[in-house]
Amino acid sequence: MAIILEAKNIFKSYPMGSGKNLSVLEDINLQVEEGEIVSLLGPTGAGKSSLLRILSGLAKPSEGAVLYHGVPLEKSNPNIAMVFQNFAIFPWLTVLENVEVGLKAKGVPNNTARDKSIKTIDLVGLDGFEEAYPRELSGGMKQRVGLARALAVEPEILFMDEPFSALDVLTADNLRNEVMDLWLGKKMPIKSIILITHNIEEAVFLSDRAVVMRHNPGRIRADVQIILPHLRDKDSKEFKYLIDEIYAILTRPAKEVPFLLRKERFQFLPHAKIGAISGLLELVHDMGGKVDIPVLASDLSMEVDDIFPLTEAAVFLGFAEIKQGDILLTEQGKVFAEADPLKKKEIFRETALSNIQLIKQIVQVLSTSTKHRMSEDFFIEILQNYFTEEEGWNQLETAIDWGRYAELFAYDLDTGEIYLEEIVS
Repeated sequence: MAIILEAKNIFKSYPMGSGKNLSVLEDINLQVEEGEIVSLLGPTGAGKSSLLRILSGLAKPSEGAVLYHGVPLEKSNPNIAMVFQNFAIFPWLTVLENVEVGLKAKGVPNNTARDKSIKTIDLVGLDGFEEAYPRELSGGMKQRVGLARALAVEPEILFMDEPFSALDVLTADNLRNEVMDLWLGKKMPIKSIILITHNIEEAVFLSDRAVVMRHNPGRIRADVQIILPHLRDKDSKEFKYLIDEIYAILTRPAKEVPFLLRKERFQFLPHAKIGAISGLLELVHDMGGKVDIPVLASDLSMEVDDIFPLTEAAVFLGFAEIKQGDILLTEQGKVFAEADPLKKKEIFRETALSNIQLIKQIVQVLSTSTKHRMSEDFFIEILQNYFTEEEGWNQLETAIDWGRYAELFAYDLDTGEIYLEEIVS
């Protein structure tokens, strides 16, 4: 098959304080061929949306190039269309007017734009709702409007950024099936689809390839070929095997990711609350100390972005290990899961000081300062040399949550100060 789109040595970074840059994507190489659906999978912070914007021409890479049919893509391409997570339709326009927007922007005459829009609205199952406004539509119908608007311009490549994540389970499943019917029936002019998803089952159901990314910064971990006939049986052994395989790749520790502060890069703390981490460890312990992560996620009705911060936090803290898609409690994890509330705090205090760089630094700063108090802004200024402003706050919030639980320090919400209630040696 012909290569439609190619990313070559893509790097993306943003300027930070002190003349440093925050690296979001590093050394991305990817080819998209005619006739295939490619899913991008990975945890929050893997740079999937940034990569999608670069591939579509909406953003420029810091280094590297995107080739469209072998020619460098310098700007947004009219042969590319996008479907967004939040529908992105205009509330003051009717369904028909929303679908016409893209065609009129391309200079298509009004009558032609109307005819094409009506045909596309029929194609996605919205016949009879042409004059309805978005407020009259369900979530699934709004997403059909977004899909119709993308299809009406007859793009060669369709980009979809978590298009089903805002929908309820049944509506999302129904719309996935309809998209596949359109694709397999060649009712769409599209030659390739690139899809961002956090749902591994969705990726295996829809895609010919699943490109698995890791975060901090975003890199491609694996490019998994999905050679199963459509429409796919979700209960088949082959389908379930691929889900397990992708989970195993996603949860496999990356040797190149620094565990502690190394090479001027901060350890990235998963955004997980203590109660959720403790609950996860207790559940795994009750299930024998070893659980298949896809089974665990299914039992808890959780997706990638929900389960991974918990499993990552358990590993960071030394309470668990990840092997071949399974989570296994360490001896320390078993002791923690069995302990009473006071003993849990004691265990957590010890492991947080041993394993979590930011918590250790906060304690050191507070211990050496005269008043044993410090404004949160002091730590944020440091963190913003390594993270975006939003992520810097997320990192500090996680560290404060963990540190308060361990009774290593306290936090005054009114003054925004972190302080020691007593000196910690």
